[in-house]
Amino acid sequence: MTGPRWEPRRLSAVAVELPPGVTPAGTRGRILLAGLQLFAEYGFHGASIRDLATAVGINSATLYAHYPSKEHVLAELVLLGHEELHRRLQQAIVEAPPGPAEQLIALVRAQVGAHADFPLLALVANAELHALSSERAAPALALREQSRQLALRVLRLGVDRGDFRVADPLLAATAIGSMGMQVANWFGPDQPYTRDQVADAYADFALRIVGADPVQKG
Repeated sequence: MTGPRWEPRRLSAVAVELPPGVTPAGTRGRILLAGLQLFAEYGFHGASIRDLATAVGINSATLYAHYPSKEHVLAELVLLGHEELHRRLQQAIVEAPPGPAEQLIALVRAQVGAHADFPLLALVANAELHALSSERAAPALALREQSRQLALRVLRLGVDRGDFRVADPLLAATAIGSMGMQVANWFGPDQPYTRDQVADAYADFALRIVGADPVQKG
């Protein structure tokens, strides 16, 4: 049996961009985008202040006038990534039908969408969060916990109603969330799947994890 050819995502195939309306104007925005690209490719510790300045076409002193440290650049990117995901999850819950299965589908699709639309931002926000100090990481961690609680409420509601058959909602939520996070590691325009195909498939996987019956479409 043959299927789509699998090709590991190339960094060069993914646009270096942030969600609409969040990129600061001028040099500060250029620094943020350069940080996004460098941190995604080399990691926080693999990219220096000099690398950032060179990518923007400025010297290190000018960069420090906009961001006090490299960590401040990363902290802003990490927070932007968590804000975008949490906003989409909240919107998904508001717009979804009231049933737990429908709400779970909406959450999974929103998570996949955020990671597919801005894969570099999601990659940096998740993989480089550990590089931040406790103080700098705190705002993003608070949003992450709020997002986790959204999913847990849906799973616990499904268990209470008998729609979901899962012994441990917390582990199920962790598995589903981890699955969606990995989309940023491979998804891009050079892949044989569309964004919606991935979102549909992952929503089906999530329903299987919680032991739910398939939701009738149409």
